[in-house]
Amino acid sequence: MYVVYGYGELYLPYCSSLKEKRKIIHGLISRIRKRFNVSICEVQFHDLWQRSSLGFSAVSHNSPELELIINSIKETFLNYSEDTEMTVFDYNIISCPFCQ
Repeated sequence: MYVVYGYGELYLPYCSSLKEKRKIIHGLISRIRKRFNVSICEVQFHDLWQRSSLGFSAVSHNSPELELIINSIKETFLNYSEDTEMTVFDYNIISCPFCQ
C-alpha cells in the first residue's frame, strides 16, 4: 500500500473579499474530491483574501496510480481558474511497510 500526502499554495490576486476567495477555493476542492477521490482541505491562510494553502492525501495499492493522481491534481491547481496562480506544490509518496 502506498500513501501520498502534500500541499499546494495558491495566490488569488484578484480576490477582494473572503467570500470571493471561499467561492473559488470550495469550487476547486469540490472538483478535486469528485474527480480523484482524495482527501483535501484548506490548511492555512484562512483569514487572508489572496492566499490559500490546500493539503491533500490519498491511498493506493500501487505507486504509478498515485503519480497519475498527483499529476492530475497539479494540473487542476494550474488550470482551474485564470484568477489563481499556483506558487508552491509539494508532495511525498511513502510505502507502508506493515501493509505488504
